[in-house]
Amino acid sequence: MSHITVERNRRRQMNEHLKVLRSLTPCFYIKRGDQASIIGGVIEFIKELHQVLQALESKKQRKSLSPSPGPSTPRPLQLPSTKPDHIPFGFESGGDLGACCNSSLADVEARISGSNVILKIISRRIPGQILKIIAVLEKFSFEVLHLNISSMEDTVLYSFVIKIGLECQLSLEELVVEVQHSFFSEPIFLNEI
Repeated sequence: MSHITVERNRRRQMNEHLKVLRSLTPCFYIKRGDQASIIGGVIEFIKELHQVLQALESKKQRKSLSPSPGPSTPRPLQLPSTKPDHIPFGFESGGDLGACCNSSLADVEARISGSNVILKIISRRIPGQILKIIAVLEKFSFEVLHLNISSMEDTVLYSFVIKIGLECQLSLEELVVEVQHSFFSEPIFLNEI
């Protein structure tokens, strides 16, 4: 076969694979039709699927640790963990500064990413909880830049990208504890905001 024929077959096969990837990925992950956008969208979709898998594994682990199938009673909050061997929710250990705080109601994790904070929360679905989390963030001068919500059955994963405000004096450890406390506070209703 000539070089031109081999290259033509390679491009045809690459285009077929890109079409398959595009068809398997929800349309809102792919902004444009070019190859880089398709591959970038597929990467984001796979990351999201990985987060959902981690959420389901965390839910399964919480269920196996609970003593009875009845309503869960809150256990004391654990101190925030910054151990380097602890890699939560798929966070990569690359020297990033991070903290976590887990309870029977939710797992809360935060890490610094550039000039922003990545905040991830896995919990059972609780009506109005997202409002309480956002209220905590705004109370301490954080600005929500991006929010992604993934749910599977009664488990939900909130993924925030938040900007640290100039007035913010909270450490990551204090942030995860404050967000964790929002799960034990009274519900917030839209007409109260």
